[in-house]
Amino acid sequence: MGVRPDDGGRMGRSQIFKTPASVRPDDGFMTPDIQLSPRLIVPDPDRASAFYQVALGAEQVFSAPRSDDGRPSVVDHRVGGSSFRVSPAVSSWGWLSPDDLGGSAVLLEVEVNDPDAVGERMIAHGAEVVVPIENRPYGKRSGRIRDPFGHLWIITGELR
Repeated sequence: MGVRPDDGGRMGRSQIFKTPASVRPDDGFMTPDIQLSPRLIVPDPDRASAFYQVALGAEQVFSAPRSDDGRPSVVDHRVGGSSFRVSPAVSSWGWLSPDDLGGSAVLLEVEVNDPDAVGERMIAHGAEVVVPIENRPYGKRSGRIRDPFGHLWIITGELR
């Protein structure tokens, strides 16, 4: 495992954390009781929660008590059979928003019956088009939207 000469001799995370060849999917590591819930870091969780409720039809299922700065530390949402959370940016904890990072490092993909309607609703509430929603050669109708908090969403569905 070599270290790139331009990194000052430091190893990057991808060089340090390698999956051992001895770990196989049948080792029981990924069991059905594991649940993945992305947490979106935003400057204003209340505003973000309101956006996701109106633009995506998310249901707010929990909001933690407010901290000293008046913001909830976490707000849980459910959309269909999936869930996600929003939390405030807190740089001392390493919780940085896309604006703090200079952009989003993650794409959130939402499969819906009508991608055009969902995209239009998101845009009407402050999101912006990154890639227009169109029929794609891989057999889906999809596009990319940046929400008002900098998070990138792929909105996808069946061809029209």
